[in-house]
Amino acid sequence: MQSDNFVDYVKIHARSGKGGQGSRHMRRERYIPKGGPDGGDGGRGGHVIIRGNSQMWTLLPFKFTKHFKAAHGKPGTGNNKTGAEGSDVYIDVPVGTIVRDSETEEILFEIDSDGQEKILRRGGKGGRGNTHFKSSTNQTPDYAQPGEPFEEGWAILELKILADVGLVGFPNAGKSTLLSVVSAAKPEIADYPFTTLRPNLGIVDYRGSGSFIMADIPGIIEGAHEGKGLGLRFLRHIERNSILLFIISADSLDIRKDYEVLINELRQYNPELLDKKGIIAISKADMLDEELERDIKKELEGLDVIFFSAVSQKNIPQLKDLIWKALHDD
Repeated sequence: MQSDNFVDYVKIHARSGKGGQGSRHMRRERYIPKGGPDGGDGGRGGHVIIRGNSQMWTLLPFKFTKHFKAAHGKPGTGNNKTGAEGSDVYIDVPVGTIVRDSETEEILFEIDSDGQEKILRRGGKGGRGNTHFKSSTNQTPDYAQPGEPFEEGWAILELKILADVGLVGFPNAGKSTLLSVVSAAKPEIADYPFTTLRPNLGIVDYRGSGSFIMADIPGIIEGAHEGKGLGLRFLRHIERNSILLFIISADSLDIRKDYEVLINELRQYNPELLDKKGIIAISKADMLDEELERDIKKELEGLDVIFFSAVSQKNIPQLKDLIWKALHDD
């Protein structure tokens, strides 16, 4: 079964702190009855800060904690003392998290390294104390600035998973079966579209001394770049894969067309995805004889193709060899 611990899309509400009020204090000492203004500035309100954490791999914590509030700044006081700043709130997220405005869905920023920090909601500046407003015509100003207000609102967090190999193909192409055979991952497998409703990760051992991470991306359909099917929600995961393994089922009615549709969906979503190394793998090859394999190679003339069967284990070691070579060739 697919793990419910993997969450890659959530909404959170964040509110920064407001700035502290500036002080209107007048200096009063025994022998200085008219000492003038000495009100300090208010402290800055706390920020809400998004921070990358390489030890996290899911947005699961935000299913249960959605509201974050930073502290308000403290008011200024006499003797020109500035109020204390409001405490910042840090929200740790996995590396590869995109932060969007929930109303416009505009990308605000992306967290792509461990420890990287970005301010989501900025704390209000503290108001200036009355000291700043003293002039030759007004020696004792009895006013000060209020602090700036806080910022608040909903934001969308989206996670792009990091894997060495991304499995790209139509629903029912055999991606989940392959992952279950070459790794310890146990994705849900059934004979109907969209069995995979969230990405699955598996660690693949290579010849006893190496390993790589493989990600089963939910199936692409024609029009996915426009949001059809599971569409845009999962295409983003492909962006952080080192190489792409295109899985096309041997029982497809038009293998060449299937490949071109997959390529076009990636191109429409993000043309830079086509710069990644790619391998074409024909699944369910246990139903093919040598003559049918030759016919398929002609359909895909000019492209490197490997035939495999996850069920019969046909060419599984050779497929791993190809992947390993692609990952380590400069």
